[in-house]
Amino acid sequence: MGKNFIFATQKFIIMSATNKGPISKFIETHYKHFNAAALVDAAKGYETHLTEGGKMMVTLAGAMSTAELGKSLAEMIRQGKVDIISCTGANLEEDIMNLVAHSHYKRVPNYRDLSPQDEWDLLENHYNRVTDTCIPEEEAFRRLQKHIYKIWKDADTIGERFFPHEYMYKILLSGELKQYYEIDPKDSWMLAAAEKNIPIVVPGWEDSTMGNIFASYVIKGDIKASTMKSGIEYMAWLADWYTKNSSGKGVGFFQIGGGIAGDFPICVVPMLYQDMEMHDVPFWSYFCQISDSTTSYGSYSGAVPNEKITWGKLDVNTPKFIVESDATIVAPLIFAWILCL
Repeated sequence: MGKNFIFATQKFIIMSATNKGPISKFIETHYKHFNAAALVDAAKGYETHLTEGGKMMVTLAGAMSTAELGKSLAEMIRQGKVDIISCTGANLEEDIMNLVAHSHYKRVPNYRDLSPQDEWDLLENHYNRVTDTCIPEEEAFRRLQKHIYKIWKDADTIGERFFPHEYMYKILLSGELKQYYEIDPKDSWMLAAAEKNIPIVVPGWEDSTMGNIFASYVIKGDIKASTMKSGIEYMAWLADWYTKNSSGKGVGFFQIGGGIAGDFPICVVPMLYQDMEMHDVPFWSYFCQISDSTTSYGSYSGAVPNEKITWGKLDVNTPKFIVESDATIVAPLIFAWILCL
Protein backbone atom coordinates (compact mmCIF):
# COMPACT_ATOMS: atom_id res chain seq x y z
CA MET A 1 0.00 0.00 0.00
CA GLY A 2 2.89 2.33 0.84
CA LYS A 3 4.60 1.59 -2.48
CA ASN A 4 1.38 2.26 -4.37
CA PHE A 5 1.02 5.63 -2.63
CA ILE A 6 4.63 6.57 -3.46
CA PHE A 7 4.16 5.49 -7.07
CA ALA A 8 0.92 7.47 -7.35
CA THR A 9 2.60 10.54 -5.88
CA GLN A 10 5.56 10.29 -8.26
CA LYS A 11 3.20 9.80 -11.18
CA PHE A 12 1.21 12.89 -10.16
CA ILE A 13 4.36 14.99 -9.91
CA ILE A 14 5.49 13.86 -13.37
CA MET A 15 2.03 14.55 -14.81
CA SER A 16 1.83 17.95 -13.13
CA ALA A 17 5.17 18.94 -14.67
CA THR A 18 4.03 17.96 -18.16
CA ASN A 19 0.60 19.59 -17.77
CA LYS A 20 1.95 23.01 -16.86
CA GLY A 21 0.88 26.04 -18.86
CA PRO A 22 3.06 28.73 -20.45
CA ILE A 23 3.50 30.82 -17.28
CA SER A 24 4.72 27.83 -15.27
CA LYS A 25 7.00 26.67 -18.08
CA PHE A 26 8.52 30.15 -18.29
CA ILE A 27 9.11 30.14 -14.54
CA GLU A 28 10.76 26.74 -14.60
CA THR A 29 12.97 27.71 -17.55
CA HIS A 30 14.18 31.09 -16.29
CA TYR A 31 13.85 31.12 -12.49
CA LYS A 32 17.03 29.25 -11.56
CA HIS A 33 18.81 31.23 -8.86
CA PHE A 34 18.45 33.43 -5.77
CA ASN A 35 14.90 34.58 -4.96
CA ALA A 36 13.67 33.29 -8.30
CA ALA A 37 14.82 29.78 -7.40
CA ALA A 38 13.29 30.14 -3.93
CA LEU A 39 9.99 31.00 -5.62
CA VAL A 40 10.09 27.78 -7.65
CA ASP A 41 11.08 25.69 -4.64
CA ALA A 42 8.25 27.17 -2.55
CA ALA A 43 5.71 26.58 -5.33
CA LYS A 44 6.78 22.96 -5.75
CA GLY A 45 6.68 22.48 -1.98
CA TYR A 46 3.13 23.87 -1.83
CA GLU A 47 2.10 21.58 -4.67
CA THR A 48 3.67 18.51 -3.04
CA HIS A 49 2.01 19.32 0.28
CA LEU A 50 -1.43 19.33 -1.36
CA THR A 51 -0.69 16.24 -3.43
CA GLU A 52 0.17 14.30 -0.29
CA GLY A 53 -3.15 15.23 1.28
CA GLY A 54 -2.17 18.31 3.31
CA LYS A 55 -4.29 21.37 3.92
CA MET A 56 -3.09 24.96 3.52
CA MET A 57 -3.58 28.22 5.36
CA VAL A 58 -2.86 31.40 3.40
CA THR A 59 -2.25 34.62 5.36
CA LEU A 60 -2.68 38.08 3.83
CA ALA A 61 -0.91 41.12 5.24
CA GLY A 62 -0.43 44.56 3.72
CA ALA A 63 -2.83 45.67 1.01
CA MET A 64 -3.06 42.49 -1.04
CA SER A 65 -6.75 43.04 -1.81
CA THR A 66 -6.14 46.54 -3.12
CA ALA A 67 -3.32 45.00 -5.17
CA GLU A 68 -6.09 42.84 -6.74
CA LEU A 69 -4.61 39.53 -5.61
CA GLY A 70 -8.13 38.20 -6.01
CA LYS A 71 -7.39 37.72 -9.72
CA SER A 72 -5.35 34.63 -8.77
CA LEU A 73 -6.36 33.89 -5.18
CA ALA A 74 -10.05 33.51 -6.03
CA GLU A 75 -9.28 30.66 -8.43
CA MET A 76 -7.01 29.04 -5.85
CA ILE A 77 -9.99 29.04 -3.48
CA ARG A 78 -12.40 27.70 -6.10
CA GLN A 79 -10.05 24.86 -6.97
CA GLY A 80 -9.59 23.82 -3.34
CA LYS A 81 -5.94 24.90 -3.08
CA VAL A 82 -6.66 27.01 0.03
CA ASP A 83 -8.43 25.60 3.08
CA ILE A 84 -8.36 28.54 5.49
CA ILE A 85 -7.31 32.20 5.36
CA SER A 86 -5.99 34.61 7.96
CA CYS A 87 -6.07 38.25 6.92
CA THR A 88 -6.11 41.75 8.26
CA GLY A 89 -9.39 43.62 8.48
CA ALA A 90 -8.16 45.83 5.64
CA ASN A 91 -7.79 42.88 3.27
CA LEU A 92 -11.21 41.56 4.30
CA GLU A 93 -12.98 44.80 3.36
CA GLU A 94 -10.81 46.07 0.52
CA ASP A 95 -11.54 43.12 -1.74
CA ILE A 96 -15.24 43.94 -1.46
CA MET A 97 -14.55 47.64 -1.98
CA ASN A 98 -12.67 46.83 -5.17
CA LEU A 99 -15.63 44.70 -6.25
CA VAL A 100 -18.17 47.50 -5.83
CA ALA A 101 -16.15 50.65 -6.60
CA HIS A 102 -13.31 49.70 -8.93
CA SER A 103 -13.98 52.34 -11.60
CA HIS A 104 -13.76 55.09 -8.97
CA TYR A 105 -10.27 54.15 -7.80
CA LYS A 106 -7.52 56.60 -8.73
CA ARG A 107 -4.04 55.43 -9.66
CA VAL A 108 -1.08 57.70 -8.84
CA PRO A 109 1.96 56.25 -10.63
CA ASN A 110 4.15 59.19 -9.53
CA TYR A 111 3.33 58.69 -5.83
CA ARG A 112 7.01 59.01 -4.87
CA ASP A 113 6.96 62.62 -6.05
CA LEU A 114 3.89 63.77 -4.11
CA SER A 115 4.34 66.72 -1.79
CA PRO A 116 2.54 67.03 1.57
CA GLN A 117 0.18 69.46 -0.16
CA ASP A 118 -0.52 66.90 -2.90
CA GLU A 119 -1.39 64.37 -0.21
CA TRP A 120 -3.66 66.90 1.50
CA ASP A 121 -5.44 67.53 -1.79
CA LEU A 122 -6.13 63.80 -2.13
CA LEU A 123 -7.65 63.82 1.36
CA GLU A 124 -9.78 66.85 0.51
CA ASN A 125 -11.07 64.98 -2.54
CA HIS A 126 -11.88 61.92 -0.39
CA TYR A 127 -9.15 59.67 -1.70
CA ASN A 128 -7.18 57.49 0.72
CA ARG A 129 -3.82 56.48 -0.80
CA VAL A 130 -2.25 53.03 -0.63
CA THR A 131 1.10 53.41 -2.42
CA ASP A 132 0.06 54.08 -6.04
CA THR A 133 -3.67 53.47 -5.58
CA CYS A 134 -6.28 55.74 -3.99
CA ILE A 135 -9.46 54.24 -2.57
CA PRO A 136 -12.54 56.48 -3.02
CA GLU A 137 -14.22 57.14 0.31
CA GLU A 138 -17.80 57.65 -0.84
CA GLU A 139 -18.05 54.86 -3.41
CA ALA A 140 -16.03 52.31 -1.39
CA PHE A 141 -16.04 52.90 2.38
CA ARG A 142 -19.40 54.63 2.73
CA ARG A 143 -21.18 52.40 0.21
CA LEU A 144 -20.15 49.29 2.11
CA GLN A 145 -20.89 50.95 5.45
CA LYS A 146 -24.48 51.68 4.44
CA HIS A 147 -25.23 48.04 3.74
CA ILE A 148 -23.14 46.31 6.42
CA TYR A 149 -24.59 48.53 9.15
CA LYS A 150 -28.04 47.06 8.59
CA ILE A 151 -26.69 43.52 9.03
CA TRP A 152 -24.82 44.53 12.19
CA LYS A 153 -27.91 46.29 13.56
CA ASP A 154 -30.26 43.41 12.78
CA ALA A 155 -27.97 40.98 14.61
CA ASP A 156 -27.65 43.39 17.53
CA THR A 157 -31.40 43.79 17.82
CA ILE A 158 -32.09 40.06 18.13
CA GLY A 159 -29.00 39.31 20.21
CA GLU A 160 -27.01 37.39 17.60
CA ARG A 161 -23.22 37.47 17.43
CA PHE A 162 -20.89 36.70 14.53
CA PHE A 163 -17.27 37.05 13.50
CA PRO A 164 -16.28 39.99 11.23
CA HIS A 165 -15.88 37.75 8.17
CA GLU A 166 -19.28 36.12 8.78
CA TYR A 167 -20.99 39.50 8.49
CA MET A 168 -19.12 40.07 5.21
CA TYR A 169 -20.22 36.65 3.97
CA LYS A 170 -23.82 37.54 4.78
CA ILE A 171 -23.73 40.76 2.76
CA LEU A 172 -22.04 39.05 -0.21
CA LEU A 173 -24.34 36.02 -0.28
CA SER A 174 -27.46 38.17 0.08
CA GLY A 175 -26.85 39.56 -3.41
CA GLU A 176 -27.50 43.06 -2.10
CA LEU A 177 -24.20 44.38 -3.47
CA LYS A 178 -24.62 42.96 -7.00
CA GLN A 179 -26.09 46.25 -8.16
CA TYR A 180 -22.68 47.85 -7.65
CA TYR A 181 -20.35 45.21 -9.13
CA GLU A 182 -17.67 46.86 -11.27
CA ILE A 183 -15.29 43.95 -11.83
CA ASP A 184 -15.82 40.38 -12.93
CA PRO A 185 -17.08 38.65 -9.75
CA LYS A 186 -14.70 35.74 -10.41
CA ASP A 187 -11.83 38.09 -9.50
CA SER A 188 -13.11 38.66 -5.94
CA TRP A 189 -11.45 36.29 -3.49
CA MET A 190 -13.94 37.21 -0.77
CA LEU A 191 -16.85 36.22 -3.00
CA ALA A 192 -15.12 32.93 -3.84
CA ALA A 193 -14.48 32.32 -0.13
CA ALA A 194 -18.08 33.14 0.78
CA GLU A 195 -19.46 30.80 -1.88
CA LYS A 196 -17.27 27.94 -0.60
CA ASN A 197 -17.74 29.02 3.02
CA ILE A 198 -14.08 28.54 3.81
CA PRO A 199 -13.05 29.71 7.28
CA ILE A 200 -11.33 33.07 7.72
CA VAL A 201 -9.54 34.37 10.79
CA VAL A 202 -9.28 38.18 11.07
CA PRO A 203 -6.99 39.14 13.97
CA GLY A 204 -7.02 42.77 15.01
CA TRP A 205 -10.12 43.49 12.91
CA GLU A 206 -10.62 46.69 14.91
CA ASP A 207 -7.61 48.09 13.02
CA SER A 208 -9.57 48.55 9.80
CA THR A 209 -12.00 51.05 8.38
CA MET A 210 -15.05 48.88 9.05
CA GLY A 211 -13.64 48.13 12.49
CA ASN A 212 -13.33 51.84 13.21
CA ILE A 213 -16.86 52.41 11.94
CA PHE A 214 -18.23 49.61 14.11
CA ALA A 215 -16.42 51.09 17.11
CA SER A 216 -18.04 54.45 16.41
CA TYR A 217 -21.50 52.86 16.62
CA VAL A 218 -20.51 51.23 19.92
CA ILE A 219 -19.27 54.57 21.32
CA LYS A 220 -22.53 56.24 20.27
CA GLY A 221 -24.51 53.49 22.00
CA ASP A 222 -26.15 52.33 18.77
CA ILE A 223 -24.69 48.78 18.76
CA LYS A 224 -23.31 46.59 21.53
CA ALA A 225 -19.62 45.68 21.32
CA SER A 226 -20.53 42.03 22.01
CA THR A 227 -22.42 41.82 18.70
CA MET A 228 -19.00 41.35 17.08
CA LYS A 229 -17.10 38.25 18.18
CA SER A 230 -13.60 39.03 19.42
CA GLY A 231 -10.03 38.10 18.60
CA ILE A 232 -9.87 35.81 21.61
CA GLU A 233 -12.88 33.97 20.23
CA TYR A 234 -11.11 33.74 16.88
CA MET A 235 -8.12 32.11 18.60
CA ALA A 236 -10.34 29.65 20.47
CA TRP A 237 -12.13 28.79 17.24
CA LEU A 238 -8.80 28.34 15.40
CA ALA A 239 -7.49 26.05 18.15
CA ASP A 240 -10.48 23.77 17.62
CA TRP A 241 -10.15 23.90 13.81
CA TYR A 242 -6.42 23.13 13.89
CA THR A 243 -6.91 20.21 16.27
CA LYS A 244 -9.50 18.70 13.93
CA ASN A 245 -7.55 19.32 10.68
CA SER A 246 -3.88 18.70 11.48
CA SER A 247 -3.84 14.90 11.32
CA GLY A 248 -2.18 13.04 8.45
CA LYS A 249 -0.05 15.32 6.29
CA GLY A 250 -1.08 18.28 8.41
CA VAL A 251 -1.65 21.97 7.73
CA GLY A 252 0.77 24.14 5.78
CA PHE A 253 1.32 27.85 6.29
CA PHE A 254 1.71 30.18 3.29
CA GLN A 255 2.43 33.65 4.61
CA ILE A 256 2.17 36.73 2.40
CA GLY A 257 3.92 39.58 4.23
CA GLY A 258 4.30 39.66 8.00
CA GLY A 259 2.52 41.23 10.92
CA ILE A 260 -0.56 40.06 12.76
CA ALA A 261 -2.12 38.19 9.82
CA GLY A 262 0.72 35.68 10.12
CA ASP A 263 1.81 35.97 13.74
CA PHE A 264 -1.66 35.41 15.19
CA PRO A 265 -2.57 32.09 13.54
CA ILE A 266 0.91 30.54 13.60
CA CYS A 267 0.88 30.88 17.42
CA VAL A 268 -1.99 28.41 17.73
CA VAL A 269 0.47 25.48 17.69
CA PRO A 270 2.68 26.56 20.62
CA MET A 271 -0.45 27.65 22.48
CA LEU A 272 -1.99 24.20 22.15
CA TYR A 273 1.28 22.47 23.05
CA GLN A 274 2.60 24.70 25.80
CA ASP A 275 -0.49 26.30 27.33
CA MET A 276 -3.10 23.61 26.71
CA GLU A 277 -0.49 20.88 27.32
CA MET A 278 -1.67 18.90 24.29
CA HIS A 279 1.64 17.22 23.55
CA ASP A 280 0.46 15.34 20.46
CA VAL A 281 -0.28 18.52 18.46
CA PRO A 282 1.56 18.46 15.09
CA PHE A 283 3.71 21.39 14.03
CA TRP A 284 2.80 23.32 10.88
CA SER A 285 3.88 20.92 8.13
CA TYR A 286 4.95 23.41 5.44
CA PHE A 287 6.04 27.02 5.73
CA CYS A 288 6.65 29.73 3.17
CA GLN A 289 6.86 33.47 3.65
CA ILE A 290 7.01 36.13 0.96
CA SER A 291 8.57 39.21 2.52
CA ASP A 292 10.60 42.28 1.63
CA SER A 293 11.31 43.04 5.29
CA THR A 294 14.92 43.33 6.41
CA THR A 295 16.00 40.63 8.83
CA SER A 296 17.06 42.83 11.72
CA TYR A 297 16.08 44.55 15.00
CA GLY A 298 13.58 41.94 16.19
CA SER A 299 11.27 42.29 13.20
CA TYR A 300 8.75 39.45 13.05
CA SER A 301 8.05 40.25 9.41
CA GLY A 302 11.73 39.83 8.62
CA ALA A 303 12.37 36.81 10.85
CA VAL A 304 13.81 33.83 8.99
CA PRO A 305 11.79 30.59 9.22
CA ASN A 306 14.32 28.86 11.50
CA GLU A 307 13.58 31.36 14.27
CA LYS A 308 10.09 29.86 14.47
CA ILE A 309 11.56 26.52 15.54
CA THR A 310 12.59 28.10 18.85
CA TRP A 311 8.99 29.21 19.44
CA GLY A 312 7.52 25.77 18.86
CA LYS A 313 5.80 26.71 15.61
CA LEU A 314 7.84 24.69 13.10
CA ASP A 315 9.66 21.37 13.35
CA VAL A 316 13.31 20.86 12.45
CA ASN A 317 12.19 18.94 9.36
CA THR A 318 9.33 21.22 8.27
CA PRO A 319 9.87 22.29 4.63
CA LYS A 320 10.74 25.99 4.96
CA PHE A 321 10.97 28.65 2.27
CA ILE A 322 11.40 32.41 2.24
CA VAL A 323 11.15 34.54 -0.89
CA GLU A 324 12.52 38.01 -0.22
CA SER A 325 10.69 40.03 -2.82
CA ASP A 326 7.52 41.97 -3.59
CA ALA A 327 4.50 39.82 -2.74
CA THR A 328 2.44 41.43 -5.51
CA ILE A 329 4.91 39.91 -7.99
CA VAL A 330 5.68 36.61 -6.26
CA ALA A 331 2.29 35.39 -4.99
CA PRO A 332 0.50 35.42 -8.39
CA LEU A 333 3.42 33.50 -9.93
CA ILE A 334 3.35 30.82 -7.23
CA PHE A 335 -0.42 30.57 -7.58
CA ALA A 336 -0.04 30.29 -11.35
CA TRP A 337 2.32 27.34 -10.85
CA ILE A 338 -0.11 25.57 -8.52
CA LEU A 339 -2.99 26.23 -10.94
CA CYS A 340 -0.87 24.87 -13.84
CA LEU A 341 -1.20 28.13 -15.76
